[in-house]
Amino acid sequence: MLKTVILILLQASLIFPASGWGFRKKNKSKTEEPTSAPQKTIPEDLQILMDSYPDLKIQAEFNDEKKDWIISFENYGTQQAFHWAEGSVLPEEELINKENYWHVVYKYSNELRDPKTFTEEEIERLREYGTVKNRKKAPGTPMFFFDAVYASYTRAKIEPHIITIKFLGKGTRVHERILEPLKRVEAKILEAEKKSPEVRTFIKELKSAAAYNWRQIDGTKRKSFHSLGIAVDLLPVAYHGGEVFWSWARDKNPERWMMTSIKGRWMPPKEVVDAFESEGFIWGGYWAIWDNMHFEYHPELIGKMKASASTH
Repeated sequence: MLKTVILILLQASLIFPASGWGFRKKNKSKTEEPTSAPQKTIPEDLQILMDSYPDLKIQAEFNDEKKDWIISFENYGTQQAFHWAEGSVLPEEELINKENYWHVVYKYSNELRDPKTFTEEEIERLREYGTVKNRKKAPGTPMFFFDAVYASYTRAKIEPHIITIKFLGKGTRVHERILEPLKRVEAKILEAEKKSPEVRTFIKELKSAAAYNWRQIDGTKRKSFHSLGIAVDLLPVAYHGGEVFWSWARDKNPERWMMTSIKGRWMPPKEVVDAFESEGFIWGGYWAIWDNMHFEYHPELIGKMKASASTH
């Protein structure tokens, strides 16, 4: 209900000047009514997050005392509440550590960056990122919101929600929440197979579709999204001489792994990447620290990408 009221007021602001909100024309025969302040406008990225998980019916309310948006929803029988925290989406007790976390909604670019365009500063930053020491101390994704969405607080909590399915003929285990999006991805890939020899070869050479795996990200103390069952690694029987994962490339070439050319990397067909993106999955191949076999369910990032594209 609150979300609806805010949207109505926002639409009204496009028609009536803000200075006129809450006022009526003076009537000499009546006492002037008190004014009311305009409603706060939900931040764009918060609205994207709310729209990306419609079944949760996320509510947002601005708290004047905290000077922050408080979001709340119920999932798996538990009421959840988080501070927006400028985009980090944190429980109140973690606000003092806000600098340790990235934003939950951020810009995901689906364009391949040619390493030849990297500046020396970017190269050095990537080289530093690849060190174990840096990965341990670097900020990371705040998992609090995602743990609430997927009940992934512990292995015992999440495993009742992990299901076994087949994807492109390969058995895999995923979170129940991404079953329907994955079905639609599979249908689109199989449709593309009818016209594309590259997609046909990709499916034929697919060795496995590895998803749920309760583990931490290599070199950190943070959970991998494989631990949530929302990340899928599509592994081929052979990489045909191409690099598939930045960390494996770093092991071979610690100083210049980030300069591996686009042609020097194994790639799934574009039709496969497009099918995943159309259903809310991002592809790790677009990252500067590329992971070309990796797809991860983040409808909020796809939503952000589409919103950015529509304003340019």
